[in-house]
Amino acid sequence: MIALVLLTGLALIRNGSGEFDEGPPQPASAAAADSRLPSAVFAGTAQPLPYSLPDRVGIPAIQVDAPIIPVGLDVDGWVGAPPPEDPNLAGWFTGSVSPGEKGTSVLVGHVDNHQGPAVFYGLGALERGNRVEVARKDGRTAVFEVYGVEVFEKNNFPGDRVYASKGSAELRVITCGGGFSKQNGYDGNVVAFASLVEVR
Repeated sequence: MIALVLLTGLALIRNGSGEFDEGPPQPASAAAADSRLPSAVFAGTAQPLPYSLPDRVGIPAIQVDAPIIPVGLDVDGWVGAPPPEDPNLAGWFTGSVSPGEKGTSVLVGHVDNHQGPAVFYGLGALERGNRVEVARKDGRTAVFEVYGVEVFEKNNFPGDRVYASKGSAELRVITCGGGFSKQNGYDGNVVAFASLVEVR
């Protein structure tokens, strides 16, 4: 099941050093996706697209402009992460739909490495209404609007909630967050929830 696979796999995205004076921004409680509201509130306004590999992701609000590589499962059955030595690189989990397709697509990336902040360092600072733009290999750009950002403990990750599809084209952008220890790395995942609102 995708939720269980991703819950286990994303625990691997903890290679960041956590050795900076200030840690990455964490989501404000006001930015949480309200699960009490009907799914129609967050449903995207654009028609879903057919399958196409993603090429780049842009998040203007946090100055992200990064290439995307496919990531699958490693030999232990965990979700792979982009190589930590390249800080400006995002991964698309190939076990999810492609960005813009009906269903929930998943992008992952490191929060930092031993040299400094990485691609999704600022993810926790996103606010409702911010845009995530995914350029696809078919020449189209799928534009998603953020409707919630939350941090979850890895040991209590609500996979069913995070990866649930609302019947539209959804996107989850995930990195590490929460507390940090040198022994165990980050103890949480920051998750941005977004829906498709435009196709260019």
